[in-house]
Amino acid sequence: MDTTAVKEEEKIACVIGDRSTSDVVVRLRTKEGRDDWLYCHSEILVKNSKFFAERLSESWPTLAIIDSRNCVDVYCQESNFDHHVNLVRLLYVVIDGSVDDLWHGVRNALGIIQVAVELGCQQIVTACVSYLEAVAWEEAEEEEILKIVPQMGLQAEPILARLQPVKHSALVNVFLSAVRFATSSPPPSMNDLKSSVQEQLEYMLTEDDDDSPLVTADDSIKIEVKECVNKLISRFNSSLIALFCGSTESLSEAGNTQLFQSYLTDLLWACQILSKLEIMREFVEYWFDASEKIIRVLEQGSSTTEVIEIKLRAVEVTSKVLEAIGYGVVTLPTVKRLHVLKLWLPFVRVTKPLVDSASMNSESDVLLKIDGDLWQLLESTFVSIILALPSGDQAEVFTEWLENEYIRYPDLTEAFDVWCYRSKVAKRRLSSLGDAHSMINSVP
Repeated sequence: MDTTAVKEEEKIACVIGDRSTSDVVVRLRTKEGRDDWLYCHSEILVKNSKFFAERLSESWPTLAIIDSRNCVDVYCQESNFDHHVNLVRLLYVVIDGSVDDLWHGVRNALGIIQVAVELGCQQIVTACVSYLEAVAWEEAEEEEILKIVPQMGLQAEPILARLQPVKHSALVNVFLSAVRFATSSPPPSMNDLKSSVQEQLEYMLTEDDDDSPLVTADDSIKIEVKECVNKLISRFNSSLIALFCGSTESLSEAGNTQLFQSYLTDLLWACQILSKLEIMREFVEYWFDASEKIIRVLEQGSSTTEVIEIKLRAVEVTSKVLEAIGYGVVTLPTVKRLHVLKLWLPFVRVTKPLVDSASMNSESDVLLKIDGDLWQLLESTFVSIILALPSGDQAEVFTEWLENEYIRYPDLTEAFDVWCYRSKVAKRRLSSLGDAHSMINSVP
């Protein structure tokens, strides 16, 4: 008789649960009293499991039960009882890597591989590893993998490959490629992808409660980021010049509106990155130099919702610039600080009511995306910048504020109170300083 045919006949004869051909019972037992019998075949068990090979060897005392069958007790927890049953069933399946639908999901495979390791079923362990290494995991499954797999040693290492820390050089390559894409100007159809990349770049640089930043920037990274942002600024500047030299209604044209808003949105994101990398100076200096043109262009458009949204984006970028100036991240001389204040303070005053009105208008086609803390933070920044000016310049700012119809925003009351107090005690303070100076000079 053909040897292959004999093997096929044996394979057909060995069916789990076939009591007529079974010569061994696998008795699954739990502490809770569960006691299930699986009618099996010693040939299959011994061939595929070290545990059963040992228990069914002549050197191991086995328990004979009815019909002269051997019995092997396997104790397990109620929680993994089904995994033991599945494991025994899999011993009857030829697993050569060509069968992929045996595992019924990640959680089931994790349960089976634990039992396979415990019972010494190396072929099933290998197949489980191949499956788990190849399929996608949900977050909860990933947490379970991290609890279970590291205890399995070298044989399970392939499963953890995707969770290993990435080399610094690879991280830097990904980061810089992402920066180049995020500061490019892809077609509008790719805006969602660009926004997603920008979001992940911020995440890579953010220090969480439990984790340090994914990328720690060195000088080479900072240089590359600055170059990418400078290219973005250059494209924005070209658009700005074209609008500045164009017709009085050029900003309201659909193409210009979309492009200009896209640039401003990217610049707002760039401010976040530059701030995290502590390299805001060049951006602040550019924004200062371009502020007059930017405001002129923004004032060209009509009061459509689209144009108001562009003005809002410009205010948000300006807020980041003023924050860097107001809190000493970037230091500018008094003349420049006063100039940027005189440019943007009136613009913000007029823009806020427009934004508020458009946001409340349910008929607006465009939903304005506003940072809830924007106006409060901007107001605090204005106060900080004003209080750092010479008292005479402060007096000029307060005079204009008190006579302005938009006196309610920004509310400069805090700065005004401080200025009044400082002005009142100025003479006494200077007099005291003068007396102290005279006393020092008179000491022999």
